[in-house]
Amino acid sequence: MMDHIVTSTSGSILVIRINRPEKKNALSLSMYTAMGDALERAEADPQVRAIVLTGSDGCFTSGNDIADFLQSNPTGGESPAIRFLDKLGAAGKPVIASVTGLAVGIGVTMLLHCDLVYAADTATFQLPFVNLGLVPEAASSMLLPRLMGHQRAAELVLLGERFDARTAKEFGLVNAVLPASELAGIVDQRAAALAAKPPLALRLTKALLKREPESIASRMAEEGKYFTRQLGSPEAREAMEAFIERRKPDFSRFA
Repeated sequence: MMDHIVTSTSGSILVIRINRPEKKNALSLSMYTAMGDALERAEADPQVRAIVLTGSDGCFTSGNDIADFLQSNPTGGESPAIRFLDKLGAAGKPVIASVTGLAVGIGVTMLLHCDLVYAADTATFQLPFVNLGLVPEAASSMLLPRLMGHQRAAELVLLGERFDARTAKEFGLVNAVLPASELAGIVDQRAAALAAKPPLALRLTKALLKREPESIASRMAEEGKYFTRQLGSPEAREAMEAFIERRKPDFSRFA
């Protein structure tokens, strides 16, 4: 079962690969456990600067392994799926999703908790919760309307029909649609670019971006606090010295 989730490290980038092609990468409870464990390790490892979520054999994930869920069916905080989503949503380090082929159910809703999402032009998406007598999860009933507006979100969730990568980009679900042959290379470039950034500034900025709405004055005060703190940080000093010296900054020594 552990082979169904394969983790690898390339420099400071952790790749979590869903690898169950014989079942279209359907997610079992043990796979959720493995992904949650991988995210937990990544957060604790100062060498990891960015995380990539991807699939295999031209498929992201066809969603939950329904037979496995019917057999086990843990609920609430005990569910490995909920634990995985909690870890993904709380990840302090940037997470990039690379989507090829099918992305169904949680294969779509988990994208709402990633920071960057790139899709192959052959990717297809579906939110079939109502079709299965269920309701959306992963806070998607809030995040989808916030992202794309009520009518667009309602069309995707209430009808539960498949939609293509072009529509996903138009609705704001993905950053870019790329030829399938170019997707992995572009994702690698983006992950490397994030991994080269000053890590604390990156984590603080991500946290600010994900904060719930508040008053403008309150957010400005919070940003000011972090800005002042970062202004005196070794990260900022390295960035400014590199600018003055006309060289590329090196943030590799910062955790």
